[in-house]
Amino acid sequence: MGDRQVVEIQIGRPLRSAAEVVARCHLGVPVVTRVPPILEDGTPFPTLYWLSCPLAVRRIGRIEASGGVASMDRKARRDPAFGAALETAHADYAAERDSVVPGTPEHAPTGGVGGARVGVKCLHAHYAHHAAGGTNPVGAATAPWVEPLDCDEPCVIDEAGVAVSNPEWRKPA
Repeated sequence: MGDRQVVEIQIGRPLRSAAEVVARCHLGVPVVTRVPPILEDGTPFPTLYWLSCPLAVRRIGRIEASGGVASMDRKARRDPAFGAALETAHADYAAERDSVVPGTPEHAPTGGVGGARVGVKCLHAHYAHHAAGGTNPVGAATAPWVEPLDCDEPCVIDEAGVAVSNPEWRKPA
């Protein structure tokens, strides 16, 4: 069972390009993948780090549904140090992504974390950047509501060499 199969099961669809697992949970299952800036079909893709862990996705979805994006955006506007750290995270993310853009494509991805030029667009993208080792104040501030990723069973298992959803897996609260 390969990482690609596992991530495809986690996100519920085929990957649009090769991806490298850059963070795993305590059970060894992918949490974050690094995605190329130009997909296999030539589409520019601004999101360098993609969150695949269904538990983290669910927990962050709850935060976003309760106004978490707007709250982080307000914090960035009202707290100069946090806002400056967010600007730096966007710039660092864009520089890292742009450093691996192959050649000079006609259309290259733009923006910082999740393609945003300023502010907060998606907590999933900020948390993925943080979980992958990036310095990201929004991801770091989101982490206490997401972690620990404390599943007792892996969300995906190997069944005769094929990745399948684990029927024993239950999303912790």
